[in-house]
Order: sequence, then C-alpha cells, then structure tokens
Amino acid sequence: MNDLQTLSALTFGAQAFVTLFVILDPPGAAPIFLGLSAGKSVKVQRRLAWQAATVSLVVIVSFALFGNALLDYLNISLAALQGAGGILLLITGLGLLTGALTESESAKTQNIALVPLGTPLLAGPGAIVTTMLYVQKADGTDQLGALAIAIIAVHLLIGLTFMFSTKILAVIKESGVTLLARIAGLLLSAIAVEMIVNSVKAFFNL
Repeated sequence: MNDLQTLSALTFGAQAFVTLFVILDPPGAAPIFLGLSAGKSVKVQRRLAWQAATVSLVVIVSFALFGNALLDYLNISLAALQGAGGILLLITGLGLLTGALTESESAKTQNIALVPLGTPLLAGPGAIVTTMLYVQKADGTDQLGALAIAIIAVHLLIGLTFMFSTKILAVIKESGVTLLARIAGLLLSAIAVEMIVNSVKAFFNL
C-alpha cells in the first residue's frame, strides 16, 4: 500500500512539474530576462536571475497557501488578476520595444527581478491558478510534499537557465543586445495581449 502511495505521489509530482515547467517556460522567458538585464554586469545579472526565481517561488507558494482566501476577501476574480498582469506586461514590453525602458536612467537602478520578471511574467495568473488547483487536487501529505518539490525544482531550473543565458550577451555584443531587447519587447507584448484577451473572454464567458 505504501509503495502505491509513493508511486501516486511521484506521478502527481511529475505531472505538476511538467505542467508548471511548460507554463513558466524558462527557455522562453530567458530572452526577456536578457533584454531587461542588458547593460548590467554579469555579477548583477546572475543575482537578478536568482532573485527573479525566488520572487516567483514566494508569490506562487503564497497564493497556493492563501490565494483563495485573499481573492475572496478582496472580491477579486482571476480574470481581473490576469487582466492587470497583462496591462503591466504590455507597458514593460512597449518600453523594451521603443528602448525607453533600457535606455532610461531609472532602468539602471530598477530591480527587474521583482517586476516584471518575478511577477507577473513568471508568477503570472496561469502559474498561480495551476498551483492553486494542484493544491486542491492533492490527496494527503505525500502528494502535497511532491507538489512542493516540483515547485522548487522548476524554480531551480529557472534560476539556472537565466544564469547561464548571460553568457549569450558576451557573444552578441552591444548591437546584438539592442536587437535582443527589441525581440524581448515584442515577445513580452504578445504575451501581454494574450493575457488581456483571455481576461476579457473570462469576464464575458466567451
């Protein structure tokens, strides 16, 4: 019986890991991280990589534990949360596209690991809702433990992916960095528009 429970917990954890990895998409977020962190030293970029992963982890775990109660208390729907996240990402994406974000003086001191990387890019509505659903589906402490391990493992991969992606900047030089920032802005804007559209659909049950 214990073997069956262990197998069930491992399967549950593996499913959660794969689902969260696909939603958080570390390889897909890496160009955006590079675009936002361009112009900073390698040491700072690596620190930002782990800060972004940590912020995402804290936000996702917090919503897993208290998300339903918090949203009910504030009377906020998941659609509203998704729409707000989409608008925030769109502002950041447009700033990258026009160069206003990377070339401004405030960009040099702004901690991009908190916003928009940690949240809402990584710990966005999709990841938050998915984690909350897995918590509800978990049957017993074994599956909850497997879910916790899966969440931590995904964020370790995020930190490693971001950290090693900084080596690309040394190869592509300044012109490549500018191009990467524009591409990152386009990708971020597209993600933002998708979030806003899904939010509108959810509001009107389309």
